[in-house]
Amino acid sequence: MRRLTPVLALGALLLTALPAHAADGLAHRETYGTKAPYAPAQNPRGYQKAPAGFVPVFTENVSRHGSRAATDGEDGDLVLALWDKAAAQGRLTRRGEEFGPTVRALQAAMEKVGYGNLSGRGRQELAEAAVRMERRLPSLFAKIADDGEKIDVVSSGQGRAVDSGTEFAGGLAAAEPALKPLIGPGRTDKDLLYFHKAAGGAAYREYIENDQRLKDTLTGITGQARTRKAARSVLRRLFEESFVERIDDQVGAAQAVYNLYAIAPAMSEESPDGRGWGMERYISRTDAAWFGYLSDAEDFYEKGPGFSGSDITYKMAGVLLDDFFKQVEAKRDGAGGLGAELRFTHAEEIIPLAALMGLPGSTKAATPGEAYTYADNPWRGASVAPLGANIQWDVFRKGDRYLVRMLYNEKETAFKAGCRPVAKGSAFYDLDELEHCFGRG
Repeated sequence: MRRLTPVLALGALLLTALPAHAADGLAHRETYGTKAPYAPAQNPRGYQKAPAGFVPVFTENVSRHGSRAATDGEDGDLVLALWDKAAAQGRLTRRGEEFGPTVRALQAAMEKVGYGNLSGRGRQELAEAAVRMERRLPSLFAKIADDGEKIDVVSSGQGRAVDSGTEFAGGLAAAEPALKPLIGPGRTDKDLLYFHKAAGGAAYREYIENDQRLKDTLTGITGQARTRKAARSVLRRLFEESFVERIDDQVGAAQAVYNLYAIAPAMSEESPDGRGWGMERYISRTDAAWFGYLSDAEDFYEKGPGFSGSDITYKMAGVLLDDFFKQVEAKRDGAGGLGAELRFTHAEEIIPLAALMGLPGSTKAATPGEAYTYADNPWRGASVAPLGANIQWDVFRKGDRYLVRMLYNEKETAFKAGCRPVAKGSAFYDLDELEHCFGRG
């Protein structure tokens, strides 16, 4: 079988150590919630070998879009209005004097990228992930090229998801040039990859808009005295006490500061000389952790495991899980002619899918009346669905037997409790076992 030659320049680039600005995205990773930039969760040298005689015949994934700019300029506008007022009154702290110019530069960079669009870091994340996929499965992609199998690229149709698919496909083609003519043009499937806004998400949207228990729970979490204390602490770093006391909505203002802090690592490529924005100077790690918890709580109840006894937040992800099985079953049945299925979507799809599948960190719902906390629940946005988060199934064949290995953020991951691997501790599962385990006949 012919082995294709990777583009050496790209390979060398992707083997280099993380750039200096990467610390801007990793040092306080958990405090960024689902805005945390992507990092593979396993060293590639640690992957298990497939059982003897099994060869890879198919791969499929679903990936959240990569790092991006903020979706709008509201937070920057809010804090800069306060900053301008404090500056005019001479009420800035020493840190505060630096804060305004930093935010203006960050805001300008996001406007240039385009609000909600992939940043330079986001494009790099997706291209690098594609190269790592090819390197994990070199014989598969060589076979795809030899046999002329198609590679399907599908997204939600939203700009940053479309662009993520384009960057991933480009990275894959650069790693294996003979794949380029086999990679199909990106297509859109909103029912599959934007289901929270499609017909299948109607009950979910009703929950988000009108469920009183949800509203009361989130209001109770955010309304704690700790939030007000953290907000004042954030604002006193920037403004003198007398000015802080006159801010009508201290929590809202501090939340805006946190949101800029959280998005800054995603924009590190656009920072001066790529060194990062240094937004951690303007919010303590303790305060960032609290606002990160508030962000995680909202995502937990609105997208994740949510309340025990209810599957309203993740039942709709069944359409995506079904598609994973359908693609593997099509390969087994000799239908379709695909070598790989590549999907690109959003946190609103990855988080529910993780809960539906019982992936690590997404297995525990919250008891009604007992708020989700870090102390009693493992769910963390930075681990469950960072920017660029992905779930991948690799399919291996020996004769008429098919095995599936799952990677979650590129880490070999066991399927949910009750699914039995081919051997204790193995990352490989019989397709028949998974179909039975997930109730597919």
